[in-house]
Amino acid sequence: MLIDRLRTMLALALVLLAFGARAEPVTLTDLTGRKVTLPAPARRIVLAQGRHLNALALLHPDPVSLVAGWGDDLKRDRATYDLYRRRFPAIKRVPDLGSGAARTFSLEKAISLEPDLVVLSRFADGGGGAAQAGEVARRFEAIGVPVIVIDFFQAPLEETEASLRILGEAIGRPEAALAYNRFYREHLDRIAARLKAPGLARPRVFMHAHAGGPTCCYSPGRGVFDQFIRAAGGHNIGADILPGATGELSPEYVASAKPDIYVGTGGTYQIRSGGLVLGSGVSAEEARRSLAATLARLNLLAISSLPPERIHGMWQLFNDTPVHVVAVELLAKWLHPELFGDLDPAATLREINERFLSVPLEGTYWTSLGGTE
Repeated sequence: MLIDRLRTMLALALVLLAFGARAEPVTLTDLTGRKVTLPAPARRIVLAQGRHLNALALLHPDPVSLVAGWGDDLKRDRATYDLYRRRFPAIKRVPDLGSGAARTFSLEKAISLEPDLVVLSRFADGGGGAAQAGEVARRFEAIGVPVIVIDFFQAPLEETEASLRILGEAIGRPEAALAYNRFYREHLDRIAARLKAPGLARPRVFMHAHAGGPTCCYSPGRGVFDQFIRAAGGHNIGADILPGATGELSPEYVASAKPDIYVGTGGTYQIRSGGLVLGSGVSAEEARRSLAATLARLNLLAISSLPPERIHGMWQLFNDTPVHVVAVELLAKWLHPELFGDLDPAATLREINERFLSVPLEGTYWTSLGGTE
């Protein structure tokens, strides 16, 4: 009897201790420099952009359980959404709050969900600068709803580690963020060290975003994928002429720029349009076939004259997730095969799937006409 009572008291003490640990306040500083204090790690989160679920999945074994509402943008990548749905069926009950853009995000509906934290990207926040919150963050703050700004899109190589650290702190899993950030930095530093070789040439890259779309040729300018290209030792021809993060290049300009390598981007959202198809559930054969078909339809002389080993395709949605370290490795290997012959992006993705992601990426996320990836 006494032993049973002692066991009961010990169990109750452990429960109270665990509850007390969870109730510890969390104070953090977001990307805009704002200090935010939460009474406890967040458990009811509104994601203004649903694709930030991919970052939560690097940190938490059941990221869907933390999401009280979200922007509907992840649903546009139906194949990736289905990966989550099969693992966590509760995702079907997560309320939609708009497209993730400041102008369409429903603050009223978000507030009605009684979140303990709202997570905004710079885009969803209405474009707040590095040292200030945007309109959406200020409106949540005005009514006492905690809000943080993180970002994996506008300046990914500069803000990914800080953003993941902030998110990890917010949900009470800072160690998980530290572990991924260490992995991330080791892989990027290995590339940077080799690119310090004296006299290294930077191949000219034509990155064709959403390859196979209705017009040609949408391309990164001085943002997002441009950072990946530069980190991999290349020169993005779009950055020479496009003033913003993205824009459209004419076929004539592409020809005059004489690219050394072509990299199209695509996803499962392009299945209906006949564009470049890559991503969750896509086979290697389907990916390579769609790349060949896309290039045949474009009929760009500057590209058709390139040898097959210089023509590649990459998943568009590497552009807003910390998993983009795989994209940088791919580009480094494609641009400088003599320097990075031992680099294995497939092994990097496998390690991310096995060590970090609660919903592993399963499919084909890159391809090459030359048959080597």
